[in-house]
Amino acid sequence: MRERRKQMVGRVTSNKMDKTVVVRIERLKRHPLYGKTIRQRRHFKAHDAENACQVGDLVRIVESRPLSKEKRWVVVEILERAQ
Repeated sequence: MRERRKQMVGRVTSNKMDKTVVVRIERLKRHPLYGKTIRQRRHFKAHDAENACQVGDLVRIVESRPLSKEKRWVVVEILERAQ
């Protein structure tokens, strides 16, 4: 049986490339010693075949095979449109 692919939800920060968007994933993590909650951010390049995403959209991305040097994710759905 095929393994489930990783999924993440994040905001589109750039759509200037053709068929590619940059998605920022934020997660909260507690500091191991001091216990303070820290906001961590990571950026992923994701494939957007229809160029449908705009900056500020909330999207779900799914892991895929390598599509280019840095692109290993695909936009599956747009959960919320930017105003």
